[in-house]
Amino acid sequence: MRSTTEQTVQPCPQCGTEIRTDRRFTTWCSACDWNVDPVEPDERPGRVERMRRGIAHRYGERLLAEMTGGESRRPRRDVAGVLACTVALCVHGVTVALLLAGVLLVTLGWGGALPVLGAFLLGLAWLLRPRFGRLPDDAPVLHRADAPRLFALIDEVAACAPTSGVHAVAVTAEVNASVSTYGIGQRRLLTLGLGLWEITAPQERVALLGHELGHFAHGDTRHGVIIANALHSLNSWRYLVAPIRNPSGLEVILNALYLLPFLAVQGVMMLLDQLTLRAAQRAEYLADASSATAASTEAAVALQDRLLVYGSAETFLLRESNARQVRDRAKRDEPEQGLWDRLAAYVESIPESEYERRRRVGALRGHSVDSTHPPTHLRRACLLAGPAEPAAVRVDAEAVAAITAELADARRVVARRVLRG
Repeated sequence: MRSTTEQTVQPCPQCGTEIRTDRRFTTWCSACDWNVDPVEPDERPGRVERMRRGIAHRYGERLLAEMTGGESRRPRRDVAGVLACTVALCVHGVTVALLLAGVLLVTLGWGGALPVLGAFLLGLAWLLRPRFGRLPDDAPVLHRADAPRLFALIDEVAACAPTSGVHAVAVTAEVNASVSTYGIGQRRLLTLGLGLWEITAPQERVALLGHELGHFAHGDTRHGVIIANALHSLNSWRYLVAPIRNPSGLEVILNALYLLPFLAVQGVMMLLDQLTLRAAQRAEYLADASSATAASTEAAVALQDRLLVYGSAETFLLRESNARQVRDRAKRDEPEQGLWDRLAAYVESIPESEYERRRRVGALRGHSVDSTHPPTHLRRACLLAGPAEPAAVRVDAEAVAAITAELADARRVVARRVLRG
């Protein structure tokens, strides 16, 4: 049970109901929702992000109804997906055209300004080139020989998706986890954020692995090589032709010249979003289903609840880092073994009232925070709508201890980096 040692009691100023809450968190009323969401957004989203959120809102409830209404949960290729790939290939075609034009101008320019123009086009093509990812150089990376028990668990969970495991695991301090690929051969990488791993129970960790590996199984198109790189190229174009803010006289002319290219890039980005956002949200629901299959519905729902307080975990790590900065510098090289235990204890002390408040805030805000993921309350509802899944993969105390030992060096390295800022 979560600690309530810092509980306060006061009447609700709106309806008079007695409020019992933890002084470390927002005081709110569960009876009338007074002060349930007191924080205003830090900044207003741009046009593209507003459009994404609008699309996500339109699809949200409808997609939940489809996922809970007996529709097949297998990944599918629809017309929108085919069109998205076609648009993405056209974007890459522009990059190839720039490359070929640059080569021709440099090799056949016969002096003058043409080779200079060709060199410019080659530089532009290089900037827009597809990226195949690489292993991070700022985080510990584990391979199968470094952590055989962890990789065995990953393989066991992957089989439930079903898919194959990963080739490497990168360990960071993030309160998050993700999967990606690296290299021309598109080898698989799991990025494991200790900020999330350390605050979850063993079965919740299985659920986390099930969700991330589910993205490989269910074909999330926005993370595929073709579309992901097209979005990268479009973002680069958008940066290059974005209007200059507070322009001078000459810059006004440049803005006028940039206007049509900027609108064209913006339009293609919006089209790709329109074609892929629904599939991206569907992929999240399917990944949640893989999570429940591997770890059980109960563990998958518990993981969703943990994700509600990721902001509190991030704040705790920032406080720890700031506190370390003001301590005696002579002690900065001492290993900080207890950071992750302190984080886990702090998250465990968060009262149930704060989890409930976050759930209600998520329902109020909907897709206004993240347009690429369905709101947590909808994902939670989807998991609870079907029959309860038993756990296909269970981890015992021996496995937990073995995996903890394999992560020990990475835990020390990452903790030291967190505390050193």
